[in-house]
Amino acid sequence: MFAIVDCNSFYCSCERLFRPDLHNKPVVVLSNNDGCIVSRSDEAKRAGIDMGAPLFESRQLIKEKQVAVFSSNYHLYGNLSMRVMDTLRALADDEVHRCVEVYSVDEAFINVDHLPVGHLQPFAEKLRDVVVGWTGIPVSVGIAPSKVLSKVANRIAKKDKQKTQCVMVLDNDEKVQQALMATDVADLWGIGRRYARKLKDLYGINTAWQLKHMPIEWARKNLGGIVGVRMIKELNGESCILLKNPLEKKKMIATTRMFGKPVFTLQEIKEAVATYTARAAEKLRRQNSAATTLDVFVVYNGIEGQPYTYEPKHLYNHFLLLKPTSDTAQLIKTALPLVESLYRKGAKYLKAGVVLGGLVPDDALQGNLFATSNVHQNRALMQALDNINFSMRDDMVKFAASGLSRNWKMRQEMRSKRFTTRWDELYLIKDK
Repeated sequence: MFAIVDCNSFYCSCERLFRPDLHNKPVVVLSNNDGCIVSRSDEAKRAGIDMGAPLFESRQLIKEKQVAVFSSNYHLYGNLSMRVMDTLRALADDEVHRCVEVYSVDEAFINVDHLPVGHLQPFAEKLRDVVVGWTGIPVSVGIAPSKVLSKVANRIAKKDKQKTQCVMVLDNDEKVQQALMATDVADLWGIGRRYARKLKDLYGINTAWQLKHMPIEWARKNLGGIVGVRMIKELNGESCILLKNPLEKKKMIATTRMFGKPVFTLQEIKEAVATYTARAAEKLRRQNSAATTLDVFVVYNGIEGQPYTYEPKHLYNHFLLLKPTSDTAQLIKTALPLVESLYRKGAKYLKAGVVLGGLVPDDALQGNLFATSNVHQNRALMQALDNINFSMRDDMVKFAASGLSRNWKMRQEMRSKRFTTRWDELYLIKDK
């Protein structure tokens, strides 16, 4: 049996945690650069605010319904996510069973095979109550014999909170049948819009219950091969998607951002790429890896002074490093010439990014006969840099190539304070 714990409207719940005056009131959180709505409270959904809607299209409705609007505050969300996951590990006795898989910033799977069927409902209710009690973040819990079925259970738990009290346990065939008959095939975990449209239009499969009864060979041929076979088996209660090792190292590390405003100059793009390279290198060292390849990309749309049309174009450049490294200075030195080769004068740049690939363990680097030897890879310097920036925050020590003014930075005009990660932004309670 698998449980999935999903935070309810996670970004909005994080904002409400430090704004009790917003409880039971509509709240939305915006994407990077305050562009689109990416999280909505239940009240905002009932008010007619659409998911993914551009902010400028929703301003009138937001004003009429008195919706509270926040820019994304990733420092706050990341810290509260860590607290939720630590709580789940404590409740699931993770040190013994190794049974918690963090699936995303607001979701985690838990293996509950060790619990008798009669204990599943009380355990789910305990998860719900303790997480909100310890962290202030409300969650929904779904339990079922497979990961796909647990996602179905969780969706039902969130969809009808009054009836389910945010908990749904599919512990017998009758409950599974009712859940699958009530689930549109487009709402299944792993079925995208393209496949959902294909299933409905070509095969007349509209519900998860109908898909469950399709033959394995049919799924192999028409539903993406082995992926479709797993889907059918999971819908039939056969677990095929196992928990992943939460300590598994990444095989690729990327840092990308939209600019806060259109960028035209080469210098600004270089500063952005240098900053993103430094962030990626920090993540690289955090998992004790070194990179063998470096990719830089930029996205531009239109030329300055010409009529506007939205036709973004992507430009990439790739470099194979002479030897693996996690040295920020070396990576920036490699990245900046790639930016120069991509730059088109007069183009309106919207985004840039850096991708580090071919990752290998940092403690067993293979040398290169044609590369200058640097046995220690500036490890002591990089460690000191990381320690200072981790303790002091806000890139206290940075490379000059990253720039000083950084006018291209992501726009966050309505961001709340970083209450849990900054001493100067702690939540204050004043006596009246």
